Amino acid sequence: MTADRIGVLTAGGDCPGLNAVIRAVTVGGLAAGREVVGIKNGWDGLMQNDTVDLDRDAVRGILGRGGTILGTSRRDPYVHGAGAASVRETLDAHEIGALIVIGGDGTLRTATRLGQEGIHIVGVPKTIDNDIHGTDVTFGFHTAVQIATEAIDRLTTTAESHNRIMILEVMGRTAGWIAATAGMAGGADMILVPEVPYDLDEVAAALRGRHQLGRQYSTVVVAEGIEPPSGTISPDREVDLFGFERLGGVSYVIAPLLEEKTGYEARVTVLGYIQRGGSPTAYDRVLGTRLGLGAVEMACAGARDVMVALSGGQISPVPIDEACREPRLLDRSVYDAAAAFFAS
Repeated sequence: MTADRIGVLTAGGDCPGLNAVIRAVTVGGLAAGREVVGIKNGWDGLMQNDTVDLDRDAVRGILGRGGTILGTSRRDPYVHGAGAASVRETLDAHEIGALIVIGGDGTLRTATRLGQEGIHIVGVPKTIDNDIHGTDVTFGFHTAVQIATEAIDRLTTTAESHNRIMILEVMGRTAGWIAATAGMAGGADMILVPEVPYDLDEVAAALRGRHQLGRQYSTVVVAEGIEPPSGTISPDREVDLFGFERLGGVSYVIAPLLEEKTGYEARVTVLGYIQRGGSPTAYDRVLGTRLGLGAVEMACAGARDVMVALSGGQISPVPIDEACREPRLLDRSVYDAAAAFFAS
């Protein structure tokens, strides 16, 4: 059964490139003769019947804007409602035959369950962490890496001016894609990621050796999800409704220890939400556009329980439950390429 009207929503954390996908879904849907309905504020909009009709004018000028014009939330029909029963009324009221869901692994896990209950779903993978299986890269990742790289460039000049160790903490709960990629692009002198165990004494020794050679400054990039150094206490962290710790701040544990072990001042910058706000890069605008058009094409063709993915440069469908696997960890070869330049 093909879709009469197409619904589209964005759920979970915001991400550069979301508006590019919404724009592509809208323009692609209209070109296919379908009306497009935007669902406001993620799954909450489906539960509350909060929608807006999308036409060409509604998405004009949004390609380069960060965030999402539809809004987003972390509310979930299986946590805050009664599953598929919570959203069917809205879908039926607006005659939405297919729902395009743009989100990360948590959002797509919910989409998978709804698909199993008979709702026509096509997913679009989204996360700056680049840790979703089934696709070569997720939109938003390149923007986050660019922002982090620019931060490293700026911190390097400050480190050099003050003979300091500058520590930049970036996002990455279980996967170090941002840290490793931005660290390599910014010429970081050390990168700590969740996938690779580290010994702070060895890190300190490497940095001391670099300084003793006359390079009296260093930059260290840290993924927020690394384990605190052995023998230290993890920062106090709240837990969200889904049981995940709210990360951030491990660098404040590491900095005084590095200062003590090296004899050099160490300062911390936690990049935080800056990584996923603001205008997307050209790459993410193009990728978001291609994924959005691909999702519409698949929805109109009757494909369901699939996710659009980038594979070998082509947009292809993969089973949506690919996104429900454990996070896709950093390719060790990427880390090793960056590590070739550590403390040099």
